[in-house]
Amino acid sequence: MIEAGDFLEAAKRQGIDFFTGVPCSFLTPLMNAVISDRTARYVGATSEGEAVAIAAGAWCAGRETAVMFQNSGLGNAVNPLTSLNHPFAIPTLVIATWRGEPGVKDEPQHELMGQITPRLLALAGVHGEPFPLEVADIEPVLARALAHMRSTGQPVGLVQPKGAIAPRPLDEVRAEPAPRVAPVEFGGASLPRRMDVLALLREKLPESAGLIATTGHTGRELFTLQDHAGHLYCVGSMGGASAIGLGAALNSEREIAVLDGDGAALMKLGNMATIGAEAPVRLTHVLLDNGRHLSTGGQATVSAHVDFAAIAAACGYRFAARASGLGEAGAALDAALAVPGPRFLHVRVAAEEVSGLGRPTIAPREVARRFRAHLTGAA
Repeated sequence: MIEAGDFLEAAKRQGIDFFTGVPCSFLTPLMNAVISDRTARYVGATSEGEAVAIAAGAWCAGRETAVMFQNSGLGNAVNPLTSLNHPFAIPTLVIATWRGEPGVKDEPQHELMGQITPRLLALAGVHGEPFPLEVADIEPVLARALAHMRSTGQPVGLVQPKGAIAPRPLDEVRAEPAPRVAPVEFGGASLPRRMDVLALLREKLPESAGLIATTGHTGRELFTLQDHAGHLYCVGSMGGASAIGLGAALNSEREIAVLDGDGAALMKLGNMATIGAEAPVRLTHVLLDNGRHLSTGGQATVSAHVDFAAIAAACGYRFAARASGLGEAGAALDAALAVPGPRFLHVRVAAEEVSGLGRPTIAPREVARRFRAHLTGAA
């Protein structure tokens, strides 16, 4: 058994000082230590997949990161681990508990996941290191993990067994919820093409801003308009763009804009609650809503039944607006950028495909590294 403080101090010495995750009773001591430490940053996520994406955004802004969750949450984390971390070569330390460890009595829902946890991590491309059970082992394990992550760009996993960390009390300070805002309406007579709204956003946002485009046609259209070191084109991890944006905005001095879609936002609505609670002042979340899964054949989403701006306002965004015309979208963005974030714009666009649309020609790994260099100001 080790002390949570010993693990945390060793992690910080290795450069890991940004943590995110979802609680588990096995994780209580370590999570309590991280939350209680005023020199480390912890973001509580609504799902394990969201935590992985938040950590990816923080890495893009120059931080070394760790995600913590119960191994049952590997089901939620596999998608971003395999379609975000792997292709973009974004490293993070994954600390998963071992509920249902073979030979250790546990609840029936943990039996199967307990049997497959180490193999599932390996199948998801997460290199395994043994969880340190003695204080003398902590630093060497973390040093090997960091060396592997820096050389490969891939995550490393530690599977934490029951009772591995001594109990630790919690000293948590939470900010009071911000006053709720009323959504602002910017009505328009006709629905613009998404590509035209993207061009307008690119023109109005600072040249130094970081733009994170959701998977599918949105990223492809942005690339076709203009390739830029400040662009991150998500090619997987559907629904994760806003969480990536949160991680980046919490750790960068640059403006961050998330270019989201209705299908993606619906998939991870919990991200909006975390964004509202964490309140990054330089984050603008733009939802381009065509009511369709246009990239996969035009199947309808349920966005017509959802008031996204009202949800954003209820989640604590400091600005929320609806817009349905090109000029109106520009006016909404001007109004949004005039106040501290997080800001939300719900822009209705036409369900119109761009003919002959290409795809990014730059490998995801290079996209992530130039995006990190852009956010951190490196040459």
